[in-house]
Amino acid sequence: MALDFSVILRFQNALALGLWMTIKLTLICIVLGCTLGFLIGLARTSRSVLLRGISSVYVEFFRGTPVLIQLFWIFFCLPLVLGVELSNLTSGVIALTLYMGAITSETFRASLKSVGPEQLDACVALGLSRRVQVVNVVLPQAVLRAIPTLLSNCVSLFKESALVSAVGMADLMFVGQNISNNTARPVEVLTIVALIYFFIAFPLTRAVSLIERRILAKLAI
Repeated sequence: MALDFSVILRFQNALALGLWMTIKLTLICIVLGCTLGFLIGLARTSRSVLLRGISSVYVEFFRGTPVLIQLFWIFFCLPLVLGVELSNLTSGVIALTLYMGAITSETFRASLKSVGPEQLDACVALGLSRRVQVVNVVLPQAVLRAIPTLLSNCVSLFKESALVSAVGMADLMFVGQNISNNTARPVEVLTIVALIYFFIAFPLTRAVSLIERRILAKLAI
């Protein structure tokens, strides 16, 4: 069969809408997931055995099970448990946010531990509250050290977002599958979809490497 990539031109608007949905979903889950990850990271460095235990179970579960299974469980099973209906967008946001929270919590935990104990001792000596310590002393340093890994996690989330097509969400992958089925041109369509993911993810990956080198150089000063 002769390849004909011109078929893509007829569906460029649909692919653009699918890409926008993918980007929107990714950005929402990045914001929510990083916020959750920071809170879980704090819990894992807490002095409370209960908080450390609960947060550790959460992290190990969501890092140790496939994201697709988590997505299916939230989409098909959670509505039965709660007795409410969840849209595919809501299910996708919940699943990817919980996954992002789990992987970023480890990043934050490592960066939080990198803050020297002498700085915390100084905060205690100055009589600063726990909230002030976290917001004004710990958080800025932890975020700076975590940025390179967090950006890598964001790129990974962008690629993992293709899984939401399995529950019928009209993201880039779902639109590409529908077009390939309707046109009987899976090679051309899915190749273009893969290239779209690549041309977005690859520059971001290179940017992460550049930012990491600059941050390491700044911390070394």
